[in-house]
Amino acid sequence: MPLKPKDKKRLQKFRANLARIRKEKGLSQRGLSYLCDVTHAKISHLENDENSSLTLQTLFELAKGLGVHPKELIDYDFDFIKK
Repeated sequence: MPLKPKDKKRLQKFRANLARIRKEKGLSQRGLSYLCDVTHAKISHLENDENSSLTLQTLFELAKGLGVHPKELIDYDFDFIKK
């Protein structure tokens, strides 16, 4: 099912945040995949495909691999209430 425009915008910020934190940690996408239970292909998809989405389990795994609290991956401004 395609994502709604509002969800694409929210996930665009997530993708940028994920890539920024990963790079700050000095990790490649493949390197991150070795540290968590998320494949390199899924990480690439999450960072680059505007139609990608993720589960809570994936969020937790990425956080574990990055050594950060999951809230750091979603700590950015977005209008959650706006419909």
